[in-house]
Amino acid sequence: MTSLLLADPEATAAAGSALAPLLSAGAAVALVGDLGAGKTALVQAVVAGLGVPGTATSPTFTLINEYRRGRLPVYHVDLYRIERAVELDEIGLDEIFGRGDGVVLVEWADRFPVMPRDHLEIRLDMAGTGRRLTVSGHGPRSTALASAWAAALEASC
Repeated sequence: MTSLLLADPEATAAAGSALAPLLSAGAAVALVGDLGAGKTALVQAVVAGLGVPGTATSPTFTLINEYRRGRLPVYHVDLYRIERAVELDEIGLDEIFGRGDGVVLVEWADRFPVMPRDHLEIRLDMAGTGRRLTVSGHGPRSTALASAWAAALEASC
């Protein structure tokens, strides 16, 4: 597990930009944190870092936004408005994970046990005027990804 203080929104964007080149098809990322902690901002930086034109928007009401014009397809999922586990079947989340053709970024992943066994967990917590980013890998692939990202973040500081 790696923890890092992100002093401002620019540091959050830099962290997301550093993660993007390390991602490969089939990567699953759980984003956890309170409202306003920076989950969407981090996703926006990852999506931009993957070469998707424009700005990623929060799928709070659409539940899933797909971006297909970058290096990899990106499935940005927001579980904030999901109230019952049965709704996860209705939106086809298992199908998205099963495709393995892109990156799946799930905000509010802690609301339901939806993540595949091997996934990267990113926790963002308020820390004074900044954010504390805590990353952990679950499974061999995501553990290696967490280590590579931590090294990239250390090198950029």
